Amino acid sequence: MDGLFNTVESTRIARHLRPAVDRILEIQTDAGAIAWFENGAWDPWNHVESAMALCAAGELTAAARAYDYLATHQLADGAWFGEYGNALPMVDRLYISRDKAPAVRDTNFCAYPAVGVFHYLEQTGDIEQVQTWWPMVTRALDFVLTLQRPDGTISWALEAWGSAEDDALLAGNASILKSLACGIRLAIALGQPSEHWRQGYEALRTALRSGPLLFDRRGQGARFAMDWYYPVLSGALEPVRARDHISARWDMFVPDERGCLCVQDQPWITAAETAELVLALVAINEMEQAEALFSTLLDLRDEGGAFWMGLQTEEEIYWPQEQPSWTQAAIILAADALDNTSAASRILTRPLL
Repeated sequence: MDGLFNTVESTRIARHLRPAVDRILEIQTDAGAIAWFENGAWDPWNHVESAMALCAAGELTAAARAYDYLATHQLADGAWFGEYGNALPMVDRLYISRDKAPAVRDTNFCAYPAVGVFHYLEQTGDIEQVQTWWPMVTRALDFVLTLQRPDGTISWALEAWGSAEDDALLAGNASILKSLACGIRLAIALGQPSEHWRQGYEALRTALRSGPLLFDRRGQGARFAMDWYYPVLSGALEPVRARDHISARWDMFVPDERGCLCVQDQPWITAAETAELVLALVAINEMEQAEALFSTLLDLRDEGGAFWMGLQTEEEIYWPQEQPSWTQAAIILAADALDNTSAASRILTRPLL
């Protein structure tokens, strides 16, 4: 631990979430990679989410190793191959297979390092360290914008571009909007040009504000909670519209106030979606509601204090019986946003541009 953690002893991270921090550190390899879990899938989005959580908890050396890993493993086109752990089957009733997951150059995955690097800069002020990662951010965001359409939307993956599988995913595009905002803020801090990113940002924000019709062409996204709250979390929607947007589907995704369903038609509360919804509530200044929702997460811990992936509410069992790095990370970042004590605590919840 690098010392920062000791300065925030009264925060939720210190009081409740040290086991979650330790769980991420257990998973991180000596090279810096943070997979879903031991011998599990790796992708840059969840890797960065975990690095941000380590940074928020004061584990700055581990966080920097994670960004160094990204820089040394970036492809020549600016992307990374991200493994789709969601595509893996269950090896039995309780555990996810450790088989090799299919991997693609997902635009949302590849954009997200910009968020992590800006988060690191806000948290540490270490401009010299951040300058070493700037070329990585530049190449990644430039890659993402090569897949932006004239209507402002961005294809979900290079491998899908121009094929029957091509689509613009609503949650993914909303996340990319935040990544572009962070990239632009990094450019400002480093005195670098970013006009092409600004143009891409404005086109994408206009598309997101126009409503869901430009997205989800295959009709598969609306049942997922992420498609509901990510347009709010991204900052794309004006405040009044954002509050109305959350209210309109609250009962669908939070039917019994025990947490947020991952998918509206499945009895499965997931810790990561619940934590991200907390962040969305902070973003619209619904703090009392955010606090109440966060409190439900404390019921999803094991005896040691690390968090399960989710709860199957019909059988009342933790399911799957996995404790992914990114589950711990989302909860840590939600706690940091609620406490608003670290220098980077509101990166994910406040307008950046």
